Amino acid sequence: MPVADVRLGSGDHALNVTSIGYGAMSIAGAYGSMAEDAAIDLLHHVEERGVNFIDTANIYGDGVSEQVVGKFLDGRRHDFVLATKVGIEKGGGVGQRRPRGDAAYIREQIDLSLKRLGTDYVDLYYLHRVDPEVPIEESAGALSELVEAGKVRAIGLSEATGEEIRRAHAVHPVTAVQSEWSIFSRDVETYVLPTCAELGVGFVPYSPVGRGLITDHFTPDALGEGDGRHNFPWFQAENLPLNQELAEQVLAEAAALDVPAAGLALAWLFAKAHGLGVEISPIPGTRYAEHWDELQAGLGAGGAGVELDAGVIARLDALAEQVRGERSFKVDWVSGGREGLIPRS
Repeated sequence: MPVADVRLGSGDHALNVTSIGYGAMSIAGAYGSMAEDAAIDLLHHVEERGVNFIDTANIYGDGVSEQVVGKFLDGRRHDFVLATKVGIEKGGGVGQRRPRGDAAYIREQIDLSLKRLGTDYVDLYYLHRVDPEVPIEESAGALSELVEAGKVRAIGLSEATGEEIRRAHAVHPVTAVQSEWSIFSRDVETYVLPTCAELGVGFVPYSPVGRGLITDHFTPDALGEGDGRHNFPWFQAENLPLNQELAEQVLAEAAALDVPAAGLALAWLFAKAHGLGVEISPIPGTRYAEHWDELQAGLGAGGAGVELDAGVIARLDALAEQVRGERSFKVDWVSGGREGLIPRS
């Protein structure tokens, strides 16, 4: 399974990463429990498939994800491009947390993350959510100070609007923006992705298979107790049946191409990114090695996306407008909500 290299960002703040990265939220219990040994085995599997880009966050499992990733990286930190995040303060669980982006908090949290990760620097440090009470310039300035201190190589933003990206980029070059983007979630195409293309900022799509919905394996029974997807409108009882029907259309397209549905979802992303002039490295997450291989099948022979014809792309493009429910339980937390692209219920 070849994996191409891509370049996120430009100039002195660019990072070379594999065209797919591993999103390590899954190993911290977001979709169900996972033993530490099993998580480390899965990370080794991803490594064996040629992937060197690992994405985590301080909030995933309240630090558990960072700790597991740190154990995996022990003794060979420099073989990987490591990203983590700051900017969501622990509250009463999903839906009860709050964005926090003040400089003091960012300075405090980087040291805690570095300790858990067992390293003295991270390659890419994201502001996980934009704090509505803190100017983005202050948050970007604090991240810039960490670059100067040698604790961070490059800075990123997650779920920032096009305007917020521009304002932060004026303080310090932004290397990557991470936001949700998939066949079912398209709002970033209006403002965010054109801004990234204009500024030379890389893009890191999270949830590229719709939190597992756009795969060959999803069933409602997969949503066990404690599964965080219960909090997302797509998966609620009034919305899920229709959304599953739409996912079945993706599965039919994938079957006709003899690729897994998850692989087709990634191939679609690469095709769309090429058209928009943006370099991407999606970061799907899974707890299963075989599911990872299905994802990576979407990279194709060249390692940067199975080639899709215009008809397939057009049919997949038509699905997003039919999806029922919004992509987030808090629309103000995501870029499309603040840009007026996601209606408030």
